[in-house]
Amino acid sequence: MALAHSERQSGSGRPRSSSRGMLAEAAAELFLEQTYAGTTVDDIARRAGVSRATFFNYFSAKSDLLWLEVDEALDAFDATAASVAPDLAPMDAVLAAVLRLADAFGPGSLPLAVTQVELMGTDAELQASALPRFLALVRRLQAFIVERAGASPEALLPRAAATAVVGAAVSAATAWARAGVGRGPLTPLVRAAVEPVCAGYAGVL
Repeated sequence: MALAHSERQSGSGRPRSSSRGMLAEAAAELFLEQTYAGTTVDDIARRAGVSRATFFNYFSAKSDLLWLEVDEALDAFDATAASVAPDLAPMDAVLAAVLRLADAFGPGSLPLAVTQVELMGTDAELQASALPRFLALVRRLQAFIVERAGASPEALLPRAAATAVVGAAVSAATAWARAGVGRGPLTPLVRAAVEPVCAGYAGVL
């Protein structure tokens, strides 16, 4: 049976699709073939068989494609944090939540943000696109600490603790990313960086 127009293949041989997954797959292929810097949004849309406008229905920028797994983990963070045992002390609960977040990543589950460092050294782009994600996690962790500690949302210490914890976790993730193909799981590095921070704030929260 002849394919409907929406299912006809594009010039690249792909069935037409507007799915987020197809765009991500196309981007990953192109970044490997012609590097991140050498790939445009138009290239990705063309490979996926969709329009440029459709790309922007799913992603606000090309850099979003580097952070797909990270964004999914961050979107699930509130549910992850809520699953932590309610009887834990506030900073013990923070450590448990952050370690569960780190468990989503390992040698078999690498965000393109990691592989692109190795392929291109796109540090400036990665740092710029990482900042809003860093700040979003700080806000979510701050809210978690406020709830667990029974603190005021305007209190200084929950935000300071959240910022310090996320900073430590990012330092661990950066070291992990730069470890190359021999890297192990992320979680032990995050524990080593975050546990002392949580211990330091445990006496005041």
